[in-house]
Amino acid sequence: MKITLLLVLLAVFGCVRIPDGVTAVKGFDVQRYLGTWYEIARLDHSFERGLVNVTATYSMNRDGSLRVVNRGFDPKLGQWKEAVGKAHFVSGADEGRLKVSFFGPFYGGYNIIGIDEINYSYVLICGNSRDYLWILARQPQLPDTVTESLVQQAKRLGFPTSALLFVQQKNTVGRDHPGDDL
Repeated sequence: MKITLLLVLLAVFGCVRIPDGVTAVKGFDVQRYLGTWYEIARLDHSFERGLVNVTATYSMNRDGSLRVVNRGFDPKLGQWKEAVGKAHFVSGADEGRLKVSFFGPFYGGYNIIGIDEINYSYVLICGNSRDYLWILARQPQLPDTVTESLVQQAKRLGFPTSALLFVQQKNTVGRDHPGDDL
């Protein structure tokens, strides 16, 4: 019974895939990707439900993997939630395909499917399936035209963009604790 449960958990949480018909960006530069990104929009999931001021911060570990810190403020509880994980490249550091883990040995897909190639100012990311989608940016807001372009790109790829939640990014610029006065 324990082995069956382990196999099921590996099948569910150990998937490092990219959805059919979706490709990760090539020519990816991890050094330009490091730092903090603001979550602009996402498909809703229990691990982020209700959070505002959500950020993802990436830094290099000594072993060549990435340290991932996802952070968001829960206004109902009046507190920050944070998850720290590790990411590894799937095919090589020049392709935007990583596997990320926040839960020990279980990895999920982290696929960069759209990026501002010139400035690395925004990114479109999906998980193992079309149920996981994020738009991130270097600033708390994106111009509407850029956001709409990314939403349309995701829609063409078959993501349920009508279900996107647009994340409140309030009082974030220049603040260490952008939830303290919400």
